[in-house]
Amino acid sequence: MGEHRFKIVFEGALLPGVDINTAKLNLAALFKTDVVSIERLFTGRPVALKRDLSQADAQTYLQALSKTGVEARIEAETPIELNLADVQDHSHAPANSSEPTSPYAPPRASVGEAVAEFATLKPFSFEGRIGRLRYLAWTMVLTLILLAVCSTFALIALGLISADSTAGLILGGLLALILFVAFAFVSIQITVQRLHDIGWSGWLWLLNLVPFVGSIFPFVTMIMPGNKAGNRYGPPPPPNSTAVKVLSSLWIVFIALMLIAMLKGGITAIQQEYESAAQSSYETSSVTTDEIDVETEPAPNSTGDAAEEPQRPVDSAKE
Repeated sequence: MGEHRFKIVFEGALLPGVDINTAKLNLAALFKTDVVSIERLFTGRPVALKRDLSQADAQTYLQALSKTGVEARIEAETPIELNLADVQDHSHAPANSSEPTSPYAPPRASVGEAVAEFATLKPFSFEGRIGRLRYLAWTMVLTLILLAVCSTFALIALGLISADSTAGLILGGLLALILFVAFAFVSIQITVQRLHDIGWSGWLWLLNLVPFVGSIFPFVTMIMPGNKAGNRYGPPPPPNSTAVKVLSSLWIVFIALMLIAMLKGGITAIQQEYESAAQSSYETSSVTTDEIDVETEPAPNSTGDAAEEPQRPVDSAKE
């Protein structure tokens, strides 16, 4: 009697505390294949991962699979029994039968539905992944909407102020606060998805609240490339559409307009400061000149009195 042979059977179960995406990535690395091929193993039906193993080899394979986070088991191979009746029955079996004709035949487990190659976009969610261009495009849409809403509220506020409506101003302020919180919430969701694309935890968004670090971290989020393959947060995002490319390129125009406005404002401020300094210098010079003229002007009749000779008394006897 020959040595007993064993096989490794897997039904899609995971070890406690293991994320399914992490397990799929580990299995893909172990079998040196892609995640899409590994998806076919998670159908819930028994699949023989390895056949015709000795007991020692089966234990080795089982330990390797345990390190990936999946739960498999060892089963004894069914011995081959030569039965002419079975052979006759199998010869008339349908060609499309899903059952293997031999225990050594390749597994034919159903793969279920085809897994999407790319992740589904979820703009209003903390789950999923988005790339750099899509992150810039979505934030540009939020920025344009925020500018339009702020302009509308500014016009309404001017009308309420001119109408002296205190109740209207309070209601408008509360509505503006609610909209601001909603926009901030959506912005956080988009940033978290961008962090997922890099392979980072979404909790790293809190670094934006740290002094000095918060002024640098947004640029890191925009510059860092994402994972090309699937990671623990799901498959890669779909390719960028033309609309995404156009919206993301609007940031160049937006930044250029801001720089031009800042430059123009700076030049205007410098010009006004120069004109103010020149006007002040001119007024100071005029005041000083007037004071000098007043001080150097001779007193009335001072020279004439000094030049006159004293009058002699008239001699009444000579008259």
